[in-house]
Formats: sequence, C-alpha cells, structure tokens
Amino acid sequence: MSKKIFSGVQPSGNLHLGNYIGAIKNFVDLQNQEGNQCIYCVVDLHAITLRQDPKVLKNNIRETTATFLASGIDPKKSIIFNQSLVRAHAEGSWILGCIARTGWLNRMTQFKEKAGKDKEKASVGLYIYPILMTADILLYDATHVPVGEDQKQHLELSRDIAQKFNSDFNVANFLRVPEPLIQKNFSRIMSLKDGTKKMSKSDPSDLSRINLTDTNDQILNKIKKAKTDGNLMPSEKIELKKRPEVENLLSIYSSLKNQNIEKSIDEFSGKNFSDFKDNLAETVVDKISPISKEIINLLKNEDYIDKILEEGAEKADAQATNKINEIKKIIGF
Repeated sequence: MSKKIFSGVQPSGNLHLGNYIGAIKNFVDLQNQEGNQCIYCVVDLHAITLRQDPKVLKNNIRETTATFLASGIDPKKSIIFNQSLVRAHAEGSWILGCIARTGWLNRMTQFKEKAGKDKEKASVGLYIYPILMTADILLYDATHVPVGEDQKQHLELSRDIAQKFNSDFNVANFLRVPEPLIQKNFSRIMSLKDGTKKMSKSDPSDLSRINLTDTNDQILNKIKKAKTDGNLMPSEKIELKKRPEVENLLSIYSSLKNQNIEKSIDEFSGKNFSDFKDNLAETVVDKISPISKEIINLLKNEDYIDKILEEGAEKADAQATNKINEIKKIIGF
C-alpha cells in the first residue's frame, strides 16, 4: 500500500552514524518503495526552541540538506525543504494550539527532560514544540510518520489534536490521523564508548560517535578504539543482553550490510574482536566515505543547496497553504 510520509530532522549540525542508521537510511528506503510520496523537512523552526547562533544555524540547515542529498534522498522523488520557508507551519501551529489542551502538553516527557530542573527558564517554544510538530504532519495529510521511541508521544498528541479538531467542527476525517512507522531494527545506535547511551553529538568525546564527515582514517581509529569486552564474539543472540557494546557494533554492521543480526553473529561466531573490527571498519568506510565526500562537495555550492530548498518549499507550500486555507474556512476566518 502506498504511503504519504512526512518526517523532519533538526539542523543541529554534525550529523553522525546514529542519525544515518536511525533515520536517514530509512528515509531513502521509504522513498524508493513504489507508490510512496515522501516529504522530508529540515525543521529549522524547531531548532530555535534553544538559542542558536544565526550564522551557525544557516550553515547547519545547508549541511543537513547536503546530508539528505548525499545519502540518496532525491529531490526529483521526494520533497526536501526547510520549515521556515513555508509560512503555513507557523500559522497552523497557532490554530492547532488553540485546539490542544494544556493537560496534554503537561504530559510530554521530552519537555521535562530537555528543560531540566529549572523549567521556568525554558522557552515557551520548547513547551509548545509538539504542536508545531503536529502542524508539520497534518498540513500534508501524511498517512505515516517515521518515529523513534523519543517521538512516539508527540505523534500520539498529533493524533489527539486531529481527532479533536474533526470532532469540534464536525468534519469527520478532515484532518488525517497519522500512523506511526516504527523502525523495528537498529533504530537506536549507541555510543562507541558506552553501549548504554545513545550516540550523540553532545557527548564531549568525539571517539563516542562516527560523524558523517569523518575521514577514512578517523573512522578506522574510532572503530579500533570502540569499547568491547574480554570475551570472544558471541555465538548466540541471547548473549547480547549482557553485552551492550558488542550488540551495538553488531547492529551497526548488520544495518550497513542490510542483514539481520543473527546472520552477523553466525559470520563472526567465536572469532576475536580484531577480526570483527577490521570487517566493521571496512563496512563503515565503504558506506560513509562516499557520503562524507559528497557532503563536502555539496557544501562548496551553497547556491545549489539553497535552490533545492527553495524548489522543495514551493512544492510543500502549495500543499500546506491549500490545507491551511481549508482550515480557516472551517473555523470561521
């Protein structure tokens, strides 16, 4: 069955292997499935819920777009744009914010995590961020949204808002209630230094992650130094429950090889880690090196990246503006 898919990535800069395996690789696969319509957004409005340096933000928007393109997202097949170029997102967020209930937002655990102990100092934008995410999705009548564990609650909120709007204004099915697309395998790639923590650009150690712009030598060095344990490679999947670092490295290998983890375990069962790490490093380099080179090449041509975003925004705006105009009629504007 064909799907209409919407997803966004924050332009935080320095995207890494976890972003690629956990999201972008899946975006490419969804794009290439026959009949799917895909809309991929660089969500720069979301980014400013935290203070941003304007010059850095602009560069990060381009870098995220370059990463999309270098990874195989095709602007001829998918719509690629940045959120701030389509005014309907902000307008829709306000209208839907008047439909949402404060009690729903108070239950959002991600705000509590990001705001920290002193939530009184957090921006209002960080608090109402899930409503903007709802507008992002509902303006395009998206049928499916790829989500990780940390965004499932936000998607549930978008479903609640859609259903309440339809009920309040007696317009059954006007706002499409989206379904989650949950990546079953390898959705969370963990730190190379600690298999219990998610790979993150905020980790102070650069050895904890493989950046998509790393050189071959940097990748080889990071894989070589990645944490393991003193045992041989496992022979059964059940052993991974107590070996998080080993599971993480096998997950990276399996995802990039497009095979299940059981096959990878069979391939290296009982072998030394040095043998496995050599194969892992070669696999990561083979996959990431072309992406890294293409990102660097694309970033030399900012006009081209800007043109891709502007052309994508025109396509997105046509859909989003049509929907927001219909919403305005329904609510009496």
